[in-house]
Amino acid sequence: MEITAGKHKALALLLDPEKADLSRLPITADARPDYIFVGGSTGGDTTAFIKNLKSKISNLKSATPVILFPGDASQFSAEADAVLFLSLLSGCNPEYIVGQQIRSARRIHDSRVECIPTAYVLIDGGVETSTMRVTGTRPLPPSDIQAIVDTCIAAQLMGKQLIYLEAGSGALCPVPEAVIRAVRAAVSLPLIVGGGIRTPEQMNRAYRAGADIVVIGNHFESHPEQLSQFCQSTQNTQNTQINPSDEKFMRLALHEAEKAYEAGEVPVGCVIVSGGQIIGRGHNLTETLHDVTAHAEIQAVTAAAQTLGAKYMPDATLYVTVEPCVMCAGAIGWSQIRRVVYGCPDEKRGFSRFAPRAFHAKCSVTSGVLSSECQALMQQFFKQHR
Repeated sequence: MEITAGKHKALALLLDPEKADLSRLPITADARPDYIFVGGSTGGDTTAFIKNLKSKISNLKSATPVILFPGDASQFSAEADAVLFLSLLSGCNPEYIVGQQIRSARRIHDSRVECIPTAYVLIDGGVETSTMRVTGTRPLPPSDIQAIVDTCIAAQLMGKQLIYLEAGSGALCPVPEAVIRAVRAAVSLPLIVGGGIRTPEQMNRAYRAGADIVVIGNHFESHPEQLSQFCQSTQNTQNTQINPSDEKFMRLALHEAEKAYEAGEVPVGCVIVSGGQIIGRGHNLTETLHDVTAHAEIQAVTAAAQTLGAKYMPDATLYVTVEPCVMCAGAIGWSQIRRVVYGCPDEKRGFSRFAPRAFHAKCSVTSGVLSSECQALMQQFFKQHR
């Protein structure tokens, strides 16, 4: 079962064997999630539930993988197609980092069920969850992005194959977009996000921030009729996917923009890439340096020139969250950068309005990459500061 970061967006339906009523779930060819996760914090007859579930969906033309999302070792079932081999890295209880894993290891090893090592990272969703009570652990606060990112980096270094950011069942607030973006920028593993998502727009915001799979459970227990709407929204997102490489580097530019935001600067970020490697990065520093020329693009071009030891960059691509202004477009043109990718337009000061020929004659331009996220960050800043 291939789950790859950046390849496509997917929806996972989470069913708890103790609570889910399969007769109320309208799973059809038009309302078919990409994955069905089965599990809960307190148990249930997992094997019987999966058998009933597979019987219900057996008439679908294409199979939907049933993946175990176990709360403990007792919930493993050889009837599943795969199991998320979870380690609760956000907590300090060894029982759920390695203890339950040892208890289930022999059964999983002897079965034909695909095992996917997964880092499980709980983020505070504003309410005490059953996972917190059962494991005796506390979630990471969403404001401590550095701790969350470091935990996910550790997961990648440990050899995990997936990262699951979880706000918890019944969470009041989903995992914040800033957290998802920061993790996406720091690690290359596929990213699952769940908890507190109740609308297609919340789901799409998680996708745009970098989630590869969004998991929804509680909401569909109360509103099963909305499954089709969510599935269609995910399909629409899938059909409009952008170049994964452009998305990857624009997310890194967004990470730079968030640094500017935190420093009270207009949130514009930029990275310059050559040969698949970042050679320069920067964000707005006009207030910090008391310098009107200290735009993100200028900072990145200067850094890239120092990296290369040269002023011309004909093999480079510049990624910036907002359309460059005339000044920055001139600098980009003089540096001979041959490709520019930007997020949202700047209708008041953008180069395309005032100096559309400022770039090098052979420079190509791609616009609209993660435009909604780039624009939302700008709007949020100006709403708070002006």
